[in-house]
Amino acid sequence: MITVQLNEPNFEYDIHSLVKAFYPQHDVLVKAMPREEFPESVFHLVVNYDRKNHMIDFKFFEHNQKETQEEDDVAKEETVAQDHENRAMKEKIALDGSVQVDFEDRKKTKNELKQQLYYLLTVYAGKTLPWGTLTGIRPTKIPMELLEEGKSEDEIRSYMKETYLASDEKIDLSLSVAKRELELLSRIDYENGYSLYVGIPFCPSTCLYCSFTSYPLAKWANRMDEYLDALEKEIAFTAEVCKHKVLNSVYIGGGTPTTLSAEQMDRLLTMIGSYFGIEDEQGRMIYADESAEKQTQLLEFTVEAGRPDSITREKLEVIHKHNISRISINPQTMKEETLRLIGRQHTVQQTIDSFNLAREVGFDNINMDLIMGLPEETLDDVRRTMEQVAELAPDNLTVHSLALKRAARLNMFKEDYKDYKIINTQEHMDLVADCAAQMGLFPYYLYRQKNMAGNFENVGYAAPGKACIYNVLIMEEQQTIVACGAGASTKRVWTEPNPDGTHRIERAENVKDVAQYIARIDEMIERKQKLFEE
Repeated sequence: MITVQLNEPNFEYDIHSLVKAFYPQHDVLVKAMPREEFPESVFHLVVNYDRKNHMIDFKFFEHNQKETQEEDDVAKEETVAQDHENRAMKEKIALDGSVQVDFEDRKKTKNELKQQLYYLLTVYAGKTLPWGTLTGIRPTKIPMELLEEGKSEDEIRSYMKETYLASDEKIDLSLSVAKRELELLSRIDYENGYSLYVGIPFCPSTCLYCSFTSYPLAKWANRMDEYLDALEKEIAFTAEVCKHKVLNSVYIGGGTPTTLSAEQMDRLLTMIGSYFGIEDEQGRMIYADESAEKQTQLLEFTVEAGRPDSITREKLEVIHKHNISRISINPQTMKEETLRLIGRQHTVQQTIDSFNLAREVGFDNINMDLIMGLPEETLDDVRRTMEQVAELAPDNLTVHSLALKRAARLNMFKEDYKDYKIINTQEHMDLVADCAAQMGLFPYYLYRQKNMAGNFENVGYAAPGKACIYNVLIMEEQQTIVACGAGASTKRVWTEPNPDGTHRIERAENVKDVAQYIARIDEMIERKQKLFEE
């Protein structure tokens, strides 16, 4: 436990996120309450907002170190006398610092607070973070906004370096992704368009790191049609309520959508194409850039095939028959031992066979998901994975840094896995980026999550013309995404900006439990009805 004591409740989230980024393995408590009420901790940090003198003061205290004036004076003398490295935790001294701020300018105050806290934490922890003080924000949001304002790339680099203390590598990455995102989003109709997400919350097994809503296929195999009945009811309503808007992208995710049988997959794709008017007479999806008698504004349609052990030729042929533009086959790693450890039931060879089968059936836009920082994986393991992936030559590569989510078994039962090494370094990320570039794939979207291994990021790479528009839309939150299925979350975005330039966003959540979703489908529809009444 690491504790942070405030003299008033302010900037709790920002402080918590930054401390947690340095110490992901520890719980962090940030609160305005007396020192004696805090539990024992690895170290205690006191943050004092001095509004009278326009200052924020910071003081670090080791476990059980008392806050006395004498110790404060000694700490200050040592701070002056010693260089930064010698003031690290190993010296067991109290660090302090302060920064002058204008409390009237909240954004500037927050940045200055985080800069000073970051400086002190780098000394105390003896390390820096690749993204500097950037927490709780999409890294591409900053350069995208500055590019739209007409700022030069050099101006953007300087701003991100000075304001967020980010590394040159991460600044360059966010800038290159921002330029590609702006190009992709230029095709989107924000005023009249929307996207559709359809969730199939079933999986062959639950992975060690997974916190998504998913249910074991063995338990629900006999009720799949019941689920599709409820889903069709919600899809029909969505098509009706959105009939005056245009559908730009569709994404079927999960779970693992290919846990559906071939017949069930055909039923699902047929109902989507029919209800939303995006198919021709043969049931094939029609895209905006195709010359056809019946034209739609559909830009892409993704089916996340996912787990190789759920993929069959029959299912792939059904998906291809409907002219689906993009699928995903996700191995996460090409190391057999890791697959067993994380709870995957497929083999490396099944991944290879599934991918080759998809190419044979005719798919020309295939994504593969990989995870960096999986338990016990070394840099050499990652290198071997990338060599095998390169031989397959996917059109998309989505690289995730392992995020230790609260609901994942890896976190819930952390004592069972405490002896497993989880390593993710800049060298890992550089290796993947170099391999992707050699494959002709370039970064086009980027996002971060809490508690990511190595405090890095998730990056999507794609060949020219193969980038996933939906992936960008879900991150940038500039277009309404209507979501159907158990655990799905609809996000309505108002295109008229608020006075501060942000957009009003409201959500309607579906229940996660499949049985409850089936039983309460009318309630789920009613939630959407209320969201779209305005």
